[in-house]
Amino acid sequence: MEKVVLIGLGALGLTYAVKLKDKCDLYILGDKTHIEKYITQKPLFNGVEQDFNYILPSDKFDADLIIIATKSNGLNSAIECIRNFVTDKTKIISLINGISSEAKISETYPDSKVLKSYFIGHSAERTGNSVTQDGIGDIVIERDKELEDFFTRTGIDFQAPDDIEYSMWLKFTLNMFSNPASAILNMKFGEMRRNKHFVNFAKHVIEEVKQIAIHRGIQGIDNLEKDALDSFAKMSGEGKTSMFQDILAKRPTEIDIFCGEIIKSGKKYGVQTPYNQVLYDLIKIKEEDNEYSLHSCQSGK
Repeated sequence: MEKVVLIGLGALGLTYAVKLKDKCDLYILGDKTHIEKYITQKPLFNGVEQDFNYILPSDKFDADLIIIATKSNGLNSAIECIRNFVTDKTKIISLINGISSEAKISETYPDSKVLKSYFIGHSAERTGNSVTQDGIGDIVIERDKELEDFFTRTGIDFQAPDDIEYSMWLKFTLNMFSNPASAILNMKFGEMRRNKHFVNFAKHVIEEVKQIAIHRGIQGIDNLEKDALDSFAKMSGEGKTSMFQDILAKRPTEIDIFCGEIIKSGKKYGVQTPYNQVLYDLIKIKEEDNEYSLHSCQSGK
């Protein structure tokens, strides 16, 4: 495993691009506009300018590993952009939040090995083209010896749990109660943790996710509340969730793959999801207000 294609130079993508660029043949995939931007305004990681090998979707070679690190709203585009680099021997991992990106990728590339995966660790802070991250975090992956050997060789911290399905739902649950609430309440992880009312609120959100997970046949779900709150306790107290950062920067959020997914599943299985509905509605209000603010600034009002 040597030729690696990474698409998405946001906070998480840039973090792993920096970790990998001197350890393998790394290529950053983007369209012409994005690549020109990366060259003229070099990405900054922890204050240091970064240079990468850039490729276009029209280029073509066989990739050993493709890492998709876009936001969820960029997944469909990413799936098309990687087409010229995918073979039946290519492994694909998605670091996109949520529980559905792997299935979408597999629909387009059924002959490739799409491995379940996600990132867990301290949040990266992104402002414009600058990312700050303290290096604490793991990629959690479905068991695969070749990929595990690659991460070991390149110094990428990772976990390969026995039950990747439960692990993914655990991360999903952590995102469900922390991301939207932090963006609505303007609270960092530490502020949420020491607020007893917030913790009680989080338990209601977790219970709704748990009921959906039961209907989906996820095993070991009885431990979900404890495990989710234990993971919550390990997050950096000064860290801001990605959704909190998106709202502050007036960017679109990933609320549809979080609360939106649970609400949709609740209707399918006959499960009531009032706490997720409230979080969803309040984030949509925030997004609409951000869109109005951006429009007003651009029009000079």
